[in-house]
Amino acid sequence: MGKVAVLGAGSWGTALAIVLADNGHEVALWAHRKEHADEINETRANEKYLKGVTIPERIVADSQLDRVVGGADHILLVVPTKAMREVCQNLRELIDHKVTITHASKGIEPETFKRVSEVIHEEIPEELYEDIVVLSGPSHAEEVSLRQPTTVTISSKKLEVAEKVQDLFMNRQFRVYTSPDLIGVELGGALKNIIALGAGISDGLGYGDNAKAALITRGLAEIARLGTSMGANPLTFSGLTGVGDLIVTCTSSHSRNWRAGYKLGQGNDLDEVLEEMGMVVEGVRTTKAAYQLSQTQDVEMPITSGIYRILFEKAHARDVVDQLMTRIRRHEMEDLTNILDEQMND
Repeated sequence: MGKVAVLGAGSWGTALAIVLADNGHEVALWAHRKEHADEINETRANEKYLKGVTIPERIVADSQLDRVVGGADHILLVVPTKAMREVCQNLRELIDHKVTITHASKGIEPETFKRVSEVIHEEIPEELYEDIVVLSGPSHAEEVSLRQPTTVTISSKKLEVAEKVQDLFMNRQFRVYTSPDLIGVELGGALKNIIALGAGISDGLGYGDNAKAALITRGLAEIARLGTSMGANPLTFSGLTGVGDLIVTCTSSHSRNWRAGYKLGQGNDLDEVLEEMGMVVEGVRTTKAAYQLSQTQDVEMPITSGIYRILFEKAHARDVVDQLMTRIRRHEMEDLTNILDEQMND
């Protein structure tokens, strides 16, 4: 069992570190602040992010990136997407042998519209790593850290590297599938956060299960439309990183995107919501990126556009819902039919 460097000591990074420690790996966990690293090492807890969870002794936290990365053959990136470039720029100066890089962050970079793997590829020279692997799927950190049954998907351009990472994480509680569709796996994990915000807004407005079911289903159609326009396989979005992740993120109070949306639906201001949350809400940043991207790709995304207006144009949530409900009539399967026709013609 080798050393794995996990960069990011938030809830998800810590939960994945626990999975790796359970599998017998030596785990070095990078925390941005020394006080945070000291808390983990001294108390065996990470109370801000995972209340009531005991951190295994195999996990050693450190705020010095060089010590965390030194001697590791595998690097797992679990930092917020807004910090990804800076962390990778620091990382490339510290890697002294070829490693495998996996990321478990879910988002799209605004302005550049880059997926996380593309950001990593731009900042770290190819000769320093075997491949970039993405890990995604319906997986609340709170449940993973308690060893509750969870399934995720990993993807990379090289199947043998994906299978190596599959073996790294797989155990009785944490089942890992592989997929060849790197684009679809990344986009499904990122874009579902937008729909989770919408689900929270719907619940905050007091709407019921009917409205949320419609939002999730039509949200999936938007994700598939944009994803397919960027080269993803539309079938990927019917799997764990599409509909699976949508279900878990849109229906659970564990989801910080749902919680943020719920507060917005109750009439709270975005800045107040984000300050109160105290954690990164990836869906906010991803909404901006996806909205901009849909304009450049000429892809219709009415739900994403509506949430963008709520977040960044101060539109009232109830007015946005009314506008969505009064759109022109359409055939339900029109999106899927168009996608399949385009692929057959190609």
